[in-house]
Amino acid sequence: MQKTVKRKRRLAAMLFLLPGFLGMLVFLFIPIGASFVLSFTEWDLLGDPKFIGAYNYIDLLSNEDFRSALQHTLTFIVGYLPSVIFLSLLIAILLNSKVRGIVAFRAIYFIPVVSSWVAVSMIWKWLLNPQYGVINYLLSLIGVQGPMWLYDPNWAMFAIIITSVWKDLGFVMVIFLAGLQGIPKFYYEAANIDGAGVIAKFRHITVPLLRPTTFFVLIISLINSFQVFDQVWIMTEGGPAGATSVIVEQIYKNAFSYYKMGVASAMSWVLFIIILTITVIQNRLQKRWIDYEI
Repeated sequence: MQKTVKRKRRLAAMLFLLPGFLGMLVFLFIPIGASFVLSFTEWDLLGDPKFIGAYNYIDLLSNEDFRSALQHTLTFIVGYLPSVIFLSLLIAILLNSKVRGIVAFRAIYFIPVVSSWVAVSMIWKWLLNPQYGVINYLLSLIGVQGPMWLYDPNWAMFAIIITSVWKDLGFVMVIFLAGLQGIPKFYYEAANIDGAGVIAKFRHITVPLLRPTTFFVLIISLINSFQVFDQVWIMTEGGPAGATSVIVEQIYKNAFSYYKMGVASAMSWVLFIIILTITVIQNRLQKRWIDYEI
């Protein structure tokens, strides 16, 4: 009798899980497997795929566009990652205090997160316009002539980084805020009794106890950085002169502009391997600088 009940419960559980599993199979696992197979073929979406072995992967080694896109992606990460983490932590610390209207301030900083990339990119294209944009106008008030921003190869990626940091600031800030509020108050009370200053409390209490949160933010932000695409495509389409061309933008162009599905699939798998490798290294390193027993 007991075995029959267990069997029925197991069957019921499997039936409830079946729709979710089928959805993942059709929309996740099969496309992933198909892209891996296509990465070894030459296919233009119309004819039959032609098997060419590892040629697509070998060709990527000498592909100037791909190497340039990889370099620009790394440039974006170097500019974006420390900026978004530092500014988000700073704002989270300010918003972790008990002042009047603090809830409204938290909501204001989170508004860009719930806005679409299309709206955010269009707004920043207008703000950064060299002729009638607000930013160059404000710079002119202090006697500084603003650059051409999105039309200048030397400034275009910097403009993309500013936009991305502004958009993601609220999301990372909320995570840091949750981490700050999880730190027990008695640590700060004990530090106050010992006469510790603000900097000492930040250095010896906040930073060590916030390391797991910082590590999580680092992983998530790094993965998102490698997949940067929306703002690039809407604001510059990889220009000017390819100055903002990134890996995902190259994947999109090869797949849906040049109809080189095999090349696009190979690029996708190279990007996957890069992200996987860095994530594994970070997970190995976390044991050295994160102590969950603190």
